[in-house]
Amino acid sequence: MTGPSQSPLERAFGLAGKHALVTGGGSGLGLAIAKAFAAAGAGVTIAGRRLELLEQAAAEIGPNARIARLDLRDIGSIKGFAAAVEAEHGQVDILVNNAGNTVKKPFEEQTAEDLDQVFDVHVRGALELTRSIIPGQAARGCGSVLFIASMTSFIGQPLVIGYTAAKSALTGVVRGLSAEYSGRNVRVNAIAPGWIDTDLFRAATSNDKTRYDKIIGRIQMGRVGKPEDIGWASVFLASPAAAYVTGQTLVVDGGALVGF
Repeated sequence: MTGPSQSPLERAFGLAGKHALVTGGGSGLGLAIAKAFAAAGAGVTIAGRRLELLEQAAAEIGPNARIARLDLRDIGSIKGFAAAVEAEHGQVDILVNNAGNTVKKPFEEQTAEDLDQVFDVHVRGALELTRSIIPGQAARGCGSVLFIASMTSFIGQPLVIGYTAAKSALTGVVRGLSAEYSGRNVRVNAIAPGWIDTDLFRAATSNDKTRYDKIIGRIQMGRVGKPEDIGWASVFLASPAAAYVTGQTLVVDGGALVGF
């Protein structure tokens, strides 16, 4: 709730009384985003395919967390999923399209099925879920939609052409949806995380010093980021403090994109 008891800082950055839905919220960046939203006062529903992982994550987040099973590749189920979440937990004020996957192999070996597997989650599934949530936000005249983009939205990386194409598409999605919905006070933005200290990052670099050194060498701050760096950036973009920010992709990367 908002009111005179809140400080100006709480009114600007707090999310009390809001309900956030975070896909892929059971681990990694999704979990960090959900934790940050809960700390800012929001009720949070984390969605994903693995119920056991979601239950563990909800216990970490605290009493404001709920869980919901969602497979974004099952396009036909998404509309019913969104309606069920809102019926059980209330209107979704903040939607974070974070869930993702990738196929890593040389381009010549990638099949149409490999590309579909990635696009179905990052783009088609995220758009279908947004299509189920954003009309209600527009009707209420208030809402925030976030997409999680990537460094591959801007720079070339080998062996992940489907992921690169999908994450690049999201920056266009943000601009297009912002153009359609800003007039109804629904803001659409993205975050492009740099290299963040997650389990996936450690698995990819722990036995590859050359790769790790190359990554660190281009980051101006000389270190990888923390998951909470993405969490707090998400809170900002979803909060009243960002009321005049829409159609943007916020790069949170320690200076890697502009590094030398």
